[in-house]
Amino acid sequence: MAGVVRLRHSAGVASLQVPFDDDTFTVAHLQRKIAEVTGIGAAQQHLKAGYPPRDLHLVADLPVSSLGLRSGDQIILSAAAPPVPAASRPPQSTSAPRHPAPAPAPRPQAGGDGGPVHVATADGSFLVHRVVPDDNSCLFSSIALIFNSSPANIRQIVADAIQRDPDTYSEPILGMPPAKYTAAILRPATWGGAIELAVLAAHFATRIDSVDVETGRIDRFEPSSTTNPTASITSASGNRCILVYSGIHYDAATLAPMPDADPEWHQTVFPITSDDDASDPITVAAKQLAGILRARRQYTNTATFDLRCEQCNQGLKGEKGARAHAEQTGHTRFGEY
Repeated sequence: MAGVVRLRHSAGVASLQVPFDDDTFTVAHLQRKIAEVTGIGAAQQHLKAGYPPRDLHLVADLPVSSLGLRSGDQIILSAAAPPVPAASRPPQSTSAPRHPAPAPAPRPQAGGDGGPVHVATADGSFLVHRVVPDDNSCLFSSIALIFNSSPANIRQIVADAIQRDPDTYSEPILGMPPAKYTAAILRPATWGGAIELAVLAAHFATRIDSVDVETGRIDRFEPSSTTNPTASITSASGNRCILVYSGIHYDAATLAPMPDADPEWHQTVFPITSDDDASDPITVAAKQLAGILRARRQYTNTATFDLRCEQCNQGLKGEKGARAHAEQTGHTRFGEY
């Protein structure tokens, strides 16, 4: 069902038709509509909504529903200063070579111009930190970004896989009856973790590398032809994608010809070129990316951080306390404080 939002900008007010319930209508589509009305391109759009007005976190390839807007809301547009143009060069292919030639180590870049945190790789492309909303669906949003889907669809994939394989995903493994677990995972406020990543690696026949910001450790979730009978051995062993894990939040990392490239230029799945982390250029770049975020202290120690249950306001200590509380009460919405 389409709704209408009011766009307030320097030249006046306009009304925009927005299909909020259509997951194929992305933030990028909304930004194009705004550009058509105002002449301000997506890269220069600074959007606020609500009262008091809050910045909208614009992730171009997520559905517009990720912005939390409703029909009748007002968006305030201001034009940000244009970014410094990247050095002129022809667009590069988004396909990474399977056997890249040796080259100097990646150079970390902090995104000091206000752009995304990124690392230059050995072949001259950039591994870019792709931030998704902090809304309890970050794991599902990150996987949706990588595989061009929606968070709701990714949740459904997990629920369906658990229902199909009660022997693997039994009550002792899940910590609760499978039916209760799948009902919870379909709710937008429920976090995802290792179980979901194992399911999704199997479903997409793609290894998922989760890089821990605090330690630089990489946790790998391998696809399995047992849990995904349609996956070939070749596809199940030749590709991987990358998530960046802060302790309580997942983002994606993708490869682009330049740090501020449009989403369609980003490569989200990469061939596995080496089992040796030190010689795999993407793995080296991922560790460098985590190092930049660690230096900025963009991580949370989940053993000691303070949480509050948003359903009963009980204070909790760490992820272990949150899990115990969830098992005792069925509550699934927690916030850090």
